[in-house]
Amino acid sequence: MSQMSINPSPFSLLLFFHVHGAAARIALSETAFTARQNQWDIDIVSQWGDVTEDEKNIGWARTFWQKIEPFTRGVYMNHLDADDGASRVRAAYGRNYGRLVSLKSKYDPGNLFRMNSNITPSE
Repeated sequence: MSQMSINPSPFSLLLFFHVHGAAARIALSETAFTARQNQWDIDIVSQWGDVTEDEKNIGWARTFWQKIEPFTRGVYMNHLDADDGASRVRAAYGRNYGRLVSLKSKYDPGNLFRMNSNITPSE
């Protein structure tokens, strides 16, 4: 793997959170949240102040994620961008996705609540 460049902004950071305790004691099938084992979560936070540096900073964060993604257990739903698409949403919910589509189809068949990383109701 090639060396990762230093983040282009001094305002960017990486955060690590230990997911354990109560979160890891609940069965995966009990909630939509899929991080139900003792593990570490990483947040890649790219921040900058000059709009002319958008491409460089966004590219840094995306490249960083692409390099570490093969070593992860997936993505946390709240870390997705609305533009990440259906396949990423499906991956974030894992085995719980089908059940969530059924619930969405029952309670929001018109897809009123869609301004987030959306689960689309079945047609």
